[in-house]
Amino acid sequence: MADLIWLFVLCTLLGSIVGFLAGLLGIGGGLLIVPALSALLVHFHVTDVEHVLVIAIATSLASILFTSTSSALAHHRNQNVPWEVAPWVLVGVSTGALISGFMASYIPQQGLKTIFAVCVMFIALRMIYSTHKATSTRSMPSGAVVAGSTSILGALSGLIGIGGGALIVPLLNYFSVDMKKAIGCAAVSGIAIALFGCLGYIASGWQVKSISDGFLGFVYLPALAGIVATSWFTAPFGARATHFLPVSHIKKIFALLLVIIALRMVFS
Repeated sequence: MADLIWLFVLCTLLGSIVGFLAGLLGIGGGLLIVPALSALLVHFHVTDVEHVLVIAIATSLASILFTSTSSALAHHRNQNVPWEVAPWVLVGVSTGALISGFMASYIPQQGLKTIFAVCVMFIALRMIYSTHKATSTRSMPSGAVVAGSTSILGALSGLIGIGGGALIVPLLNYFSVDMKKAIGCAAVSGIAIALFGCLGYIASGWQVKSISDGFLGFVYLPALAGIVATSWFTAPFGARATHFLPVSHIKKIFALLLVIIALRMVFS
């Protein structure tokens, strides 16, 4: 019982940090939740090493379901969700995330680590070298093409436990979607990725982990409760901090930290 209490407390601390950084830098919490929670689950002997990364990813997605909902509602109120494009994106990411949730438990642990590391390093490098160039003038492809391409991004997001904004926003911006509306669409997509990804992880882990041990499939409920308990409240503080903190410098430092985390996960 003492270990469970300590794990919950540490997850509330993790949630507070993740929420603040999400508000400050506009990044998904999964980039930090997955490696940190993996370490905590092993330290407190919650699960075997074979399933630890899958559980961390599933729990990260479950937490994103809460934070993305809050963000998406705000973007919708500000009319920043392009509903002429969003339905096709939602179909794509939902399909990809659901499939990845079923498939993740069959991917070898080292393979899953490598996928996570490569995606995280891509996101980190994009954060370091991102620019604020004008939106392109390329036309949006057909709905079927949008759904097909975003299904791949949804699958990748589901495999690494993130909301997908870092992958979806550049794609939409490439096809002339205004940056604010691309971010709004990605926020709505985060709900779909988290929901359908979680369903896949719950179904695939139902026979592996027991509800009596605190698991809903591969989602570890005590850790989820701790993360959500604080991340929901600290995100607004991070958003306000953008007015007086050097966000561009912090973003680059955070990106370098992500690269170190990714490399450590691969070689640990």
